[in-house]
Amino acid sequence: MTEPAVPEPAAPDPAAPDPAVTVQGDCDPAFARVREVFERNFAEGRELGAAVAVYAGDRKVVDLWGGIADRRTGRAWRADTPCFGFSCTKAVTAAAAMLLAERGAYDVDGPVTDWWPEFGAAGKEGTTAAHLLSHQAGLPAFARPVSAEEAADAPARAAELAAQEPEWTPGEAHGYHALTYGWLAGEIVRRLSGWTVGAFVADEFARGLDLWIGAPDGVIERAAKMSAGRRVTSGGGADAPPPAGDASLLDRLASAYTDPDSAMNRALNNPHPGKGGYNNPVVLRAGWPSAGMLATAPAFAAFYRDLAAGRILRPDTLREAMRTRASGPDRTLLIDSAFGLGFMRPAATFFTPVAARDSAFGHTGAGGSIGLGDPDAGLAIAYLPNFMGAQLSGDLRAYRLVEAAYAALS
Repeated sequence: MTEPAVPEPAAPDPAAPDPAVTVQGDCDPAFARVREVFERNFAEGRELGAAVAVYAGDRKVVDLWGGIADRRTGRAWRADTPCFGFSCTKAVTAAAAMLLAERGAYDVDGPVTDWWPEFGAAGKEGTTAAHLLSHQAGLPAFARPVSAEEAADAPARAAELAAQEPEWTPGEAHGYHALTYGWLAGEIVRRLSGWTVGAFVADEFARGLDLWIGAPDGVIERAAKMSAGRRVTSGGGADAPPPAGDASLLDRLASAYTDPDSAMNRALNNPHPGKGGYNNPVVLRAGWPSAGMLATAPAFAAFYRDLAAGRILRPDTLREAMRTRASGPDRTLLIDSAFGLGFMRPAATFFTPVAARDSAFGHTGAGGSIGLGDPDAGLAIAYLPNFMGAQLSGDLRAYRLVEAAYAALS
């Protein structure tokens, strides 16, 4: 796969707020470049509100925030402001599923029908748990429109997917299961633990962390409100634009994103979050296991700190989860992606500095958010913005921050 180049920054979004923002928090002098980059993102008008946190080993070396949490009211971002993480949630759900595998509750490479008999319908009897976790199950979208209220019923949505015919033979291709992932990988947790993903995570490894998959009203009230930015593009983050004079990729992406019948549109926009979009309390209370997490940046970084340090999964389990199971052209996103067992690996959708290519894992989220762990470097990074970038590949704001954190180690 050709390595994408980091482009020059695109022009600031005209919808962005006044960039005169005071960044608050703490930053170890060795990681001063992270603060400089974070401030630069605001100064260039690329942020509304955001937070970034970095752990080096067990030491929190960056804890910064700034800007506006709620554009409508002008409420400022605070140290305890949680933010919606979109698909960053998938890594937390995957960690829960892998913890159950580590305990012997199921065989990752065994058939799903061993513990979910109904899933064998419509030619899916050969599907393994690894296929569910690595976006190879052939169920990237629901076959019918699903409302936010319906999406809150996890058993019913899982049953619906179990009865559905796959769009490809499971295991023979991969395509990003943007939202259905939560009721596939999440069903591992629900069936084999008896708990919802959010309850299992809270009890097993998020105690004391301001990290929620299914948030109580008090957390929702202090959460940042998501604010839309640009229309979707292929770059603007860390991915290379098409070659000069060849706009075919951009055209295909824009067409697919707006075409209601395309795989991309069906996967990214169904279930629909309803009134208020992903600020809708119905979504935030339900805690979709694919895209439903509210967390502060320090709490989310602490999750990766503990994961990389072997406190959530044994090191051998984590390495197995990190091992790439699917890579190359993505049937949903139309660009290259790479997945282990729930975690993204470096690719156009999870673009990282060269120093991170071998041992970084994590997940990005719509709008620019990222969570990343690196057991070899001892780094854990979380970045959560509420001003949504619109690229399908890596976000420039996030890339700059990750690059600066790694540079501090050299």
